[in-house]
Amino acid sequence: MSSPILHCQVAIIGAGPAGLMAAEVLSAAGLEVHVFDAMPSVGRKFLLAGIGGLNLTHAEPLPAFKARYGPRAEVCGRWLDAFGPQAVRDWAAGLGIETFVGSSQRVFPLEMKAAPLLRAWLQRLRHPASGVPVRFHMRQRWDGQMQPLASATAAPAYRLHLHGPQGQTEVRAQALLLALGGASWPKLGSDGAWMPWLAQHGVPLQPLRPSNCGFDVAVGARLGWSAHLRERCAGAALKGVLLRFTDASGQAFERRGECVLTETGLEGSLIYAASARLRDTIETTGRVRIELDLKPDWSRSRLQAELERARARQSLGTLLRQRIGLGPTQVALLHEVRPQAQGTDAAPSAAELAALIQGLQLDLVATRPLAEAISSAGGVALEGLNEALMLHRLPGVFCAGEMLDWEAPTGGYLLSACLASGRVAGLGLAAWLQAHETARAATLSSPNGQTGTGA
Repeated sequence: MSSPILHCQVAIIGAGPAGLMAAEVLSAAGLEVHVFDAMPSVGRKFLLAGIGGLNLTHAEPLPAFKARYGPRAEVCGRWLDAFGPQAVRDWAAGLGIETFVGSSQRVFPLEMKAAPLLRAWLQRLRHPASGVPVRFHMRQRWDGQMQPLASATAAPAYRLHLHGPQGQTEVRAQALLLALGGASWPKLGSDGAWMPWLAQHGVPLQPLRPSNCGFDVAVGARLGWSAHLRERCAGAALKGVLLRFTDASGQAFERRGECVLTETGLEGSLIYAASARLRDTIETTGRVRIELDLKPDWSRSRLQAELERARARQSLGTLLRQRIGLGPTQVALLHEVRPQAQGTDAAPSAAELAALIQGLQLDLVATRPLAEAISSAGGVALEGLNEALMLHRLPGVFCAGEMLDWEAPTGGYLLSACLASGRVAGLGLAAWLQAHETARAATLSSPNGQTGTGA
């Protein structure tokens, strides 16, 4: 029995933030949009990311905001010029979701949750005040086939095959928008399976790599933490520490923040902020040495003097906790590293201990697996797309979101660029279809059925 055939103007594969934003733009342009996703419901990763408080965007000035995108700052900056942080807040307000700026300048919904925003968004997509309602098809997995259907009088169309609980459906669309995500959190649908499919069409790709990820450590010659530290401190936070390192290009990194000890190493917002440079340095040199300053607000002279005054009257652990103000996890970490650093179990001098507290050295030797990362780098090379995010090799196929080769730290930057790229791709697709429709109308109105060739 032949598969049912669904004809539509636009097929969007991927119901994450980028795909939904593109659908909103296309619906407003009066186009018939069908959104397909392999998951049972829309925005699964979006919802999970918002469990601890949905970080929509960031309130820092736009030039600084754009700089967070590193080597891709120029291209991502163009997307953000069209739909930047304030536009995200205005868009949320249009959905009835008020936002506020937190102490870290991160922007959150007042309710701190993703679900109310997503519900309001889906309601508007399905029942727009103006435009065409968006149709959603869940549990529909694309198999990667993408066959062009040439037409002499219209834009090239594509034939796709979607597989769901009721079997296969053939979709014939005038244009496609792919918002397939990267390869982090594969259980939520972003598994990177599309990479070989696009490679077969000659689309330039960069390998998918972990971004905003944790790292495995080495302490001296030993890989990983001791069993004692793992059992006592895995999951504990190091707050208010200063991270320093020099990357493979010789550039210094220094920032304060919070990180978390894991069973194999370190993760957390401070590590994520540096993850791209840490990862790239490990890929180049095999490891990267970092320093953690556990008392960044104290001068070295103050720290050493306090250690010298109190040491004779207190045990080392008591001294570090009560007089220096280190937490139990910081003290445990010092005990973990000190024998490796000193090469002896003898009591360190005040100067040695002060240097260790403000320059605790660890080697990061590997990223955690891609499936554990918050996001991924790599994907469709931006050089393979035009400014409207259409693939040069596949006219009428547009891409948006995390499947593109860009990365940014956490803090609202990831979601902002996904939304902005979805808007750019949606506007680009609408303009592309309109241009072909105009050309088609001109052809049909020409006396000989052909467009004119000049003056």
